Amino acid sequence: MSVYDLILKRRTIRKFENKPIEKDKIIKMINAARVAPSGMNLQPLKYIAVTTPELCEKVFALTKYAAYLKDGAPKEGEKPMAYIVVLEDENIRKNADLDAGAAIENIILTALEDGIASCWVGSVDRGKLRAELGIEEKLAINSVVALGYPMQQSEEAEYSGDVKYYLDDEGKLHVPKRSMDEILLKIM
Repeated sequence: MSVYDLILKRRTIRKFENKPIEKDKIIKMINAARVAPSGMNLQPLKYIAVTTPELCEKVFALTKYAAYLKDGAPKEGEKPMAYIVVLEDENIRKNADLDAGAAIENIILTALEDGIASCWVGSVDRGKLRAELGIEEKLAINSVVALGYPMQQSEEAEYSGDVKYYLDDEGKLHVPKRSMDEILLKIM
């Protein structure tokens, strides 16, 4: 599948199979993040991979997602099987959000290429996560990427004035996206 096809296929997934992710695939994702574009090539990002069931459960308890869905949070047996915590080394550069966005997209696309779904989570109890994982103060917690083999299907939906994603009667997730006509202002 081409990169473009992967990009069009990619959707956030919030329910996962109870199947571990192979260590080599986690390393591949982080390597893809490592080579992402970086402002002034400073490369201020660091990563923590969380893969043990006990720690995954603790990280899960410190994240919030699927706010638009009434019952969107995964239940037992549907939770992420791994997380990649994206950190910004503030001794190298403060406010590396653009670097993190590029790196996270590389993680997400590399995961998808291997059949692994993801959920980019920004709503995290950073103080408790820092304590739980023993993260140094110089490292700002940017985001957490939840990972697992998909248990849920998701597809693009036509935007009709509301960006809220929703589940249909079969449990398929629909994610409204603005049309090209709306977002492409000019080709000059």
